[in-house]
Amino acid sequence: MHKPLIRRLRALLGIETRPASHHERWLSMAGGVTGIALVFLIAAVVPGAGAGPLVLASMGASAVLVFAVPHGPLSQPWAVLGGHLISAVIGVTTARLVPLPEVAGPLAVGLAILAMHYTRCLHPPGGATALAAVVGGSTVHALGYGYLLTPVLANVVPLLLAGMAFNYPFRWRRYPAALAHPAAEVSEAEAPATAGLTEDDLVYALSAMDSFIDVGEADLLRIYAMAARHADEQHLDPAQIRVGGCYSNGRFGAEWAVRCIVDAADDPARDLVIYRGVAGAERRSSGTASRAEFARWARYEVERDETTWRPVTAADEAEGS
Repeated sequence: MHKPLIRRLRALLGIETRPASHHERWLSMAGGVTGIALVFLIAAVVPGAGAGPLVLASMGASAVLVFAVPHGPLSQPWAVLGGHLISAVIGVTTARLVPLPEVAGPLAVGLAILAMHYTRCLHPPGGATALAAVVGGSTVHALGYGYLLTPVLANVVPLLLAGMAFNYPFRWRRYPAALAHPAAEVSEAEAPATAGLTEDDLVYALSAMDSFIDVGEADLLRIYAMAARHADEQHLDPAQIRVGGCYSNGRFGAEWAVRCIVDAADDPARDLVIYRGVAGAERRSSGTASRAEFARWARYEVERDETTWRPVTAADEAEGS
């Protein structure tokens, strides 16, 4: 199967391309065990209906968010607390007013989504909490609005406390997200490529997309800055640009191009190079640029290899010298 087709299939299926490290995966697992264990412990001592402790299945989904995605907007304390409580109110109310569960169930989930959107506490497990109030059976129905206290609040509070306590020793994943210190912070001085991009700019862009995206503005700005810095670091040193050398911008698809240096200015003050486009988007073109400008465009040196262009490796350079 061709690589572009595989990439397209991965994109359609939503398969992550940069999974978390093994360390993060095991931390998430340990956090989930800790959080749900505390929920069961508290549920065992809190009075409730029925013979056993009441633990909502939706807490398992909340644990995934709190411990595997601790910095996501859907995982933050207000999202968890408000999402479950508001959804619980809607679920109980819908169950009381609509006698048919096949009507009350979908209606409860839909209204819960709408309410969570407007109260800015969108939390996917809240939909399960609303649905449980409808299809939970006589034990849950007997609780009435007491469902908000036991089991909902009695489950949510220990889960949040476990999230704060468990994640606190790890400075890059402290919970809530506002307490976290990134493992690799990027200062303004280190990321000039953001070109004045601010958090307000990202808020505007996210709003313009008109769809909820599970990433905070601060994290998105940091990701952009780190990516921009990495891209800058991958470009060539201006001193490496030489007459006769061919260079690629390293892009993919229609934007890929190769330029060859045909001459350089004799005046060091001008420091200009003359290049000719020989392949890709700039084929049969020519132009001039300073060495610094050309180096920012070029990602690496290339050489012709029969019918293709391939990057020049360190071994190639050593062999040529």
